[in-house]
Amino acid sequence: MQVSKEEILHIANLAHLNIEENEIDNYLLNLQDILNFANIVNNAPIENLDITIGANDAKNVFRKDEIKIFKDNEALLQNAVEKEQNMFMIPKVIN
Repeated sequence: MQVSKEEILHIANLAHLNIEENEIDNYLLNLQDILNFANIVNNAPIENLDITIGANDAKNVFRKDEIKIFKDNEALLQNAVEKEQNMFMIPKVIN
């Protein structure tokens, strides 16, 4: 598929791009390269290929959001700069 200067100007107009006359040939070459590569990908042989979603069977596994009771609160809070009522005190970040 060949791209014409008129098509480049039309695409530039749709995208609200101001293309100088001396830039049109550069855009033509770049768009033609992109379209040629897309054509190669579209015509790649896919016969006898299995459907593949990903390279492996790994999936995102999320744990349930559950409250867990920690028995040793002092050990949990031992590195806290400040603490209050068995909770970490942090500086206010939103005014």
